[in-house]
Amino acid sequence: QPWPEAPAPSGSLAPSPPRQTWARKHEFLLSCLGYCVGLGNVWRFPYLCYRNGGGVFLIPYFLTLLLAGLPLLLMELSLGQYGAAGPITVWKCCPILQGVGVGMLVVSSLVSLYYNVVIAWAFYYLASSFQSPLPWSCDAPSNAELCQEEEDDGDGGDDGDDGILQNASGTATHASASEAFWKEQVLGVTHSSSLGDPGPVQWHLALCLLAAWILVFLCMLGGIRSAGKLVYVTATFPYLVLLILLIRGATLPGSLNGVRFYLSSDWSKLLSAQVWSDAASQTFYSLGIGFGGLLSMASYNKFDNNVVRDTLVIAAGNCCTSFFAGFAIFSVLGHMALRKGVPVGSVADSGPGLAFVAYPEALSLLHGSPFWSILFFLMLLTLGVDTLFGNIEGITTAILDEFPALREWRRKTLLLGVLCASLYLLGLLLITQGGIFWFTLIDTYSTGFGLLIIVLCMCVGIAFCYGTKRFCQDITDMICRCPPWCSRVLGYFKVCWVFFTPCLLLFTLSYTFLEMYAVPLRYGTYKFPAWGTSLGVCMGVLSCLQVPLWATVALCHETGTLSDRFQKATQPLCSWRTAARAEDVIEVPFTITLPISD
Repeated sequence: QPWPEAPAPSGSLAPSPPRQTWARKHEFLLSCLGYCVGLGNVWRFPYLCYRNGGGVFLIPYFLTLLLAGLPLLLMELSLGQYGAAGPITVWKCCPILQGVGVGMLVVSSLVSLYYNVVIAWAFYYLASSFQSPLPWSCDAPSNAELCQEEEDDGDGGDDGDDGILQNASGTATHASASEAFWKEQVLGVTHSSSLGDPGPVQWHLALCLLAAWILVFLCMLGGIRSAGKLVYVTATFPYLVLLILLIRGATLPGSLNGVRFYLSSDWSKLLSAQVWSDAASQTFYSLGIGFGGLLSMASYNKFDNNVVRDTLVIAAGNCCTSFFAGFAIFSVLGHMALRKGVPVGSVADSGPGLAFVAYPEALSLLHGSPFWSILFFLMLLTLGVDTLFGNIEGITTAILDEFPALREWRRKTLLLGVLCASLYLLGLLLITQGGIFWFTLIDTYSTGFGLLIIVLCMCVGIAFCYGTKRFCQDITDMICRCPPWCSRVLGYFKVCWVFFTPCLLLFTLSYTFLEMYAVPLRYGTYKFPAWGTSLGVCMGVLSCLQVPLWATVALCHETGTLSDRFQKATQPLCSWRTAARAEDVIEVPFTITLPISD
């Protein structure tokens, strides 16, 4: 039987405003697609695909999706929808795992801190795109010297770089006009910049970051009702831009070379553990599992929403977008490689290097380059904002569910304002002259081993503490009329939750630890100091440390022997069922709820 909670105190507190729900099913699906389809689908998946054997990479990618991605996605969506609660409150189903929800909040906060910096960069590039010629193109007068050096060195160079810049270590490196604009005009990196000496704030980026947070604040002000309307634009616009860029790229000379390079198959890569680890990591991160955003958005669904169908739609949309984006990216990069007379591999990059150096340079070679640049950075802006919506929604939902009185509009506005202002002030460190090093540090460790441990604890906790039989019954209760195919699908997921998914998570976690030990963290030629790496490890430990910490708290709240306490702390609270199945309870004054006996 569920372990009872202490009754709510009788008193004079006014009832809290009710939780919102999605106005339409499509708004939930679009919000989840917008959240999952982020910058990683555009700047990480195509790079991983060509680096790990081209088309062969799709084999481990889809296998990890089937064995871990889909089961974890269904688990998080079902948990949120059945419990109708955020990342912390939802663990009334198993109080000993409340630390999983707190850890999700820590990860979401760290990700939100640096993710909006990417949106600030996109804002700056978008504003710069209204100039003709583009300031990072060879047609700009300020880049004449760099481009002249490219012509002088072009016959002997095979790296496609042009010009001379001083990097963070003080050594001379060749750089293109696009890279010079990125490092000098945008980041302001100097030879003295480092992790310990970040230098002054770049005020043009500070204004862009402020604009990005104001945009997020205004969009989130009305909760899911306002964000649900915005996703009709922000979630669909990137697909339109990718289609336009693909059509334009297909008409360019050299585009087939780029696509051929993107899909070239190297079957020997399947024997590499790196390939399987990259496939698993990309699956987890691109689906947004373990951040609490999906769980929070699903908590606003109606109880009888078909969560299995939604899981399949979201996963299919996310994977197809990643694969489709590769054609749009590499068709244009193939044209740039042909124009510069270098191999496609020398212009391909990942992360900010692709989005803010390689691809803008490729767009600057096209006729009407400002138009294509505006489209591209508008797409990056909408991709980033959609993902950040989900992260901020996960944080605010967790707080509002724990403190329902804050749902009142003025209090919620104040909470959202304080949250956005705090993250803005903390984010100023990331837009100093050495801010890119802090960005790299947080990006590497905030979503590293700590996130994997949180997801592993969630999977094992639901499978073995809450129980797969009870969890599958919860899903069946939500679907109401479960067709035969759905029952078979749930049987498959049950096997994955108990065996395949935990094993794959353990493999990825082990490889992550090995890679951390074997490969020191770098940005370009700058090697991070030992204290910086230790600080990054502390970020990962901070998130996963919440699991044993709050498990200890849950055990201390119970009575009896350690075995008794553990058994009680793994049983659902009464309010777990009453919150999930409101039609099964009678509400009486002073907010006390009594379950009806069977």
